[in-house]
Amino acid sequence: MNKTLLVLLTALAVATHCCVATTDDHADIKSEVTKRHDEAVKRLQDWIAQVSIAAEDRGYPEGAEYMAKLARDAGFQNATVINTDGKPGVFATLDASAPKTVGLYFMYDVKQFDPAEWSSPPTEARIVDKPPLGKLMIGRGAVNQKGPEAAFLAALHAIRGAGKKMPVNLVMVAEGEEEIGSPHIPQLVRRPEVLAALKKCVGVFMPFAAQDLDGIVTVNLGSKGVIELELVSSGEKWGRGPAKDIHSSLKAMVDSPAWHLVKALNTLVSDDGNVIMIDNYPKPLPLTAEQKAMIDKAQEPLLKELNEVKKQIDEFDGQRQEAQV
Repeated sequence: MNKTLLVLLTALAVATHCCVATTDDHADIKSEVTKRHDEAVKRLQDWIAQVSIAAEDRGYPEGAEYMAKLARDAGFQNATVINTDGKPGVFATLDASAPKTVGLYFMYDVKQFDPAEWSSPPTEARIVDKPPLGKLMIGRGAVNQKGPEAAFLAALHAIRGAGKKMPVNLVMVAEGEEEIGSPHIPQLVRRPEVLAALKKCVGVFMPFAAQDLDGIVTVNLGSKGVIELELVSSGEKWGRGPAKDIHSSLKAMVDSPAWHLVKALNTLVSDDGNVIMIDNYPKPLPLTAEQKAMIDKAQEPLLKELNEVKKQIDEFDGQRQEAQV
């Protein structure tokens, strides 16, 4: 918990180009992190007990109201529950009188669960011994996604407890339908007051479980969305293909809806599948020099590992050729 809070604090400052001189500069905040450890754990346990499952219509509107309370307790001056045609969301702002503003994406819903499949009751968030990891919390949402979000909130509590101000302003949008595909999030982010606040943000940060067992932390530099749908290609409705199942040998005489569907899908993306080719689809912003430098830096360990693998393959090929000779 302590490492995660400090990493969140540092990542926020670095990501927004605010100066983080040395680790000692945050000694008072570190002290607050340690002092508030038990309260932070209890906050997460209580949140896990407040279950919100969109697929089962369980825990609404209580989940949204609880999310708004957590935000206010962490220092957000405004936290409002916003109703949608589905589950409600939460819009919150923290004004630190800072020159830059960072957006936050939270989700307060979790996936369904069958208690019989759990080694510990999923809503109790018990602290258990799990060799070789040590003590850890088991509960629905401990990793996805309440745990990382609770760590972020705990960092805000520690910063405020140390009498410090955030280096950036915060705009939070929290939804309660992420686990069913976020069908109504447009009704949240397109509200005039929410959209106006988000337009001030230099980027959007989503807390997530990013610390390996060796202590190394990953900072995600971006995410892509996902869409799931079913496409039906019907010759009967189209009026040009078969109106019923026919033998494949008749393809030379009857148009094939299946092949038209394949060709239609092939027009959606580039040959490598990485660029969306739909007419008038918004183009991604070009990478800045700073972003390119971060990518180059991030891929150095991977390239080193790939070179090592290539070296081993070359050595193996050489040994195999010698054996054949």
